[in-house]
Formats: sequence, C-alpha cells, structure tokens
Amino acid sequence: MSAMSMPMGSAFDVAPWSQNHLTRVEQALSQWVGEGAPAGLGDAMRYAVLDGGKRLRPLLVLAAYEAVCSSASVATPALDDAAIRAACAVELIHAYSLVHDDMPCMDNDVLRRGKPTVHVQFGEAPALLAGDALQAFAFELLTPDDSLIPTAIQATLCRLLARAAGSAGMAGGQAIDLASVGVALAEDQLRQMHRLKTGALLQGSVLMGAVCGHAAATAYQALSDYGAAMGLAFQVVDDILDVVADSATLGKTAGKDAAADKPTYVSLLGLARAQAYAQELLVEAHSALARSGLPDTRALAALADMVVRRSY
Repeated sequence: MSAMSMPMGSAFDVAPWSQNHLTRVEQALSQWVGEGAPAGLGDAMRYAVLDGGKRLRPLLVLAAYEAVCSSASVATPALDDAAIRAACAVELIHAYSLVHDDMPCMDNDVLRRGKPTVHVQFGEAPALLAGDALQAFAFELLTPDDSLIPTAIQATLCRLLARAAGSAGMAGGQAIDLASVGVALAEDQLRQMHRLKTGALLQGSVLMGAVCGHAAATAYQALSDYGAAMGLAFQVVDDILDVVADSATLGKTAGKDAAADKPTYVSLLGLARAQAYAQELLVEAHSALARSGLPDTRALAALADMVVRRSY
C-alpha cells in the first residue's frame, strides 16, 4: 500500500520505531561527542548536543535509509554504520547552528531545549568554540579511519552536508533572515529564506539517508521533493507555534519573531492561511513518497505527519 493510499497514521506506530532509533542515536552521540576535547570544551559540546531535542534530522536519515533498503537487500554493516554516522552528523550541524544562533551577536536567546543556552551556561567564547568544534566533528564522523564505508559514499555525504549547512543552505538562509528584520518580504522571498535556513538541512538529512541506501535516480528525486516539502512545512509550523504556543511547550522563548519584527508566514499570510499552507505542504510530501516507487515509506510519512501536526 502506498504512502498516499494508506490513511495517515494507520498501520504504523511511529513511537516505538522512533524510540528504537533514538536510543541508537543517543548512544552513538554520547560515545562520540566531546571525547578527549581539552579545557572544558568537551563539556560544552556535550551540553549542546545530549539530552535534548526531537532528533528529527537523524530520524529522517534513518527513515530514508530504511525506505530505500526496503526496495532491495542492499543493507550491509558498512552501510548501516554510514547511516548512523550520517544521522549523528546532521544532529551535530543542527546543534552547532543553535549554539551560534542563540548567542548575543545573533538572536541573543537564553533558553533552548528547556534549559539555559550554551553561552549562558559556559560563556560566549566557550560557546563559540563548542559550535566550531561540533561543526568540524560532523565531517570527521562521516570519514572514519579504517572504514569499510565506500569512499564515494563518504565524499557524497560530506558534500550533501556541507551544501545543506553553508551559503547555499542554512548559513545563507540565516544571512537572509538577519537582513530581513523589519523588511516586508514577498511570499516567494520568505519561502526562499525558509528553504535555505531550515529546509536545506532537513532535505539534506533525507538525501544522506538515500545515499547510504544506494537509492536509484527516481527514488532519490522523489525523496528530494519529499524533503523539500517537509522542510518548508517544518518552518511554517514553527512560525505558527511562535505565535500560539508558550515557552514551556516550545522549550525556547516564544514570541521572539514578532518581538524582533522578523517576517514569518503568520505575519505575511495570517494564522489561518499559514495553517492551511502547512497542510498543503504535507500533501506534497505524501505525494512525493507515492512517486518514489519504494515499497515502505511509512516511517517517512509518519515523520511528515508529526512535523505538521505538532500542537497548534
């Protein structure tokens, strides 16, 4: 049964699936992050990464990997290792970006994942270094010594992650965001900002999982389309939650976008239209999965549902 024809949320319980993979990701991150880092740097790195966050990006890597492997028996211990390393690497990039975004020179926030931000807890200079170290370590994880992971896959994973994180992705979107405070953006400009700032790393997570599973061209393109729609939907819902949710629910400061006069989908379209647009993007994501030709995309479908149906 295809992702489109299957009723959303039926025949697949995402909770145990997620918990199983989250346990693997947490164990790997706890084992790898900050090991041997000097002068308290490891403590700041671990504080930034461990024991917090939904881990959506790692789950997308692993769901895409499993979806591709469901179409053929391609999984091997080496590819399994590549997938868990890719899952951890995208989370490290996400964590580093949050550390830097929260600093006084950027968003100047004091709450993240329900606890004080890294610069509040450790100081600005250690926070800056922790973010730098997490970014570098992400790529170290993707290129382990004496690995059986094919070098072509290692290189492709590095390229996908670098593009998603850099000027053509997350950093570029953040630059647009900073330049857009108090500016009335058109809808296509806002969409481009969000596709880079948030969507690129979510889409990149899906594509990294697809690469680990040796996805065929048709499936790869469909998963790319799924990642683009789901990534944009995530930011649309974030804009909605910034208006309607409180800080305790979010785990970060609510209402900051409006207070900072940042353009959002709610400020541009209004709350009801923004909510409707999130639903439209969810339909796009499910449609892309139906085009993939992959026999089991239920985990990816459930993750898209989870993103759009966060409490609002």
